[in-house]
Amino acid sequence: MLDPDRRRLRALRTSKQTNHAGRQFASTLHVMEDAMTLFASLRPSKPAIGRWMVVLTLLFVTTLVPVARAQSQDDGAKKLLKAMSDYVASQKNISIAYDSDIEVITADLQKIQFTSTGQLQLTRPDKVHASRTGGYADVEFFFDGKAFTFYAKHLNSFAQSQSPGSIDQLVDRLRGEYFVEAPGADLLVSNVYDRLIEDVIDARHIGLGVIDGVECEHLAFRNLDVDWQVWVEAGARPIPRKYVITSKAVTGGPQYTLRIKDWKTDAASAADAFVFKPPAGAKKVEFKELANVDEVPAGVVR
Repeated sequence: MLDPDRRRLRALRTSKQTNHAGRQFASTLHVMEDAMTLFASLRPSKPAIGRWMVVLTLLFVTTLVPVARAQSQDDGAKKLLKAMSDYVASQKNISIAYDSDIEVITADLQKIQFTSTGQLQLTRPDKVHASRTGGYADVEFFFDGKAFTFYAKHLNSFAQSQSPGSIDQLVDRLRGEYFVEAPGADLLVSNVYDRLIEDVIDARHIGLGVIDGVECEHLAFRNLDVDWQVWVEAGARPIPRKYVITSKAVTGGPQYTLRIKDWKTDAASAADAFVFKPPAGAKKVEFKELANVDEVPAGVVR
């Protein structure tokens, strides 16, 4: 006859076998039940030291099983992310169309989302042309390896700075000197994996998902301040299809979402596609004078 503890374990194991996570948990419970059976066989005829060895074994085994599973998830997610990184870095010319959503939390804790759409052309190592159009701003960005220009079409104003170097160096400068985060840029630099995996404390391969009819590997990662997810196209072309960043440091957990609708590689770009040509009447200003160019309109967050 089963003792009360083992009866409770068996009942719990049966109730947990309704899904994948439950089957894993049931497997752990099975190990615990077997160990308890062995423990019972040692009472009272075995020495106390033998019973303690079984208890230690039980603790070790039940701890080891979930840890091994977590390690497997961690390795699988990182391998898929590294494959995406290597593929993206190998593409000399990239052309994409995208939609982006950014959420903000107001002073009275209301969550509001703002949506934009845009396009991007990139030629490694040092050329980018990007656009972003939303309900409150219509902007373009140019970088020809020598200078970068930010053009506000709705204001017909632009700011420009000399900045020779690579795309990676430009991203660092924009973040360090101009406080422009551009979170989607991390998916396009030459060392995507190194940038994204830095400070990751948990990595999981969730499974499969479908983005715009395309089957994707769903990966989830955690840092101390943010959780982020990426959906990578399954198969021979592991490109990012969707990217979500959730801020844990802000009440309400606002998210930034990037959805890549069209990705072309080795798409030829016009020779002057990355050079800014001021339209008629365009006014050159300092960067600090470019107001109302953000995805979030002024006054929403106070």
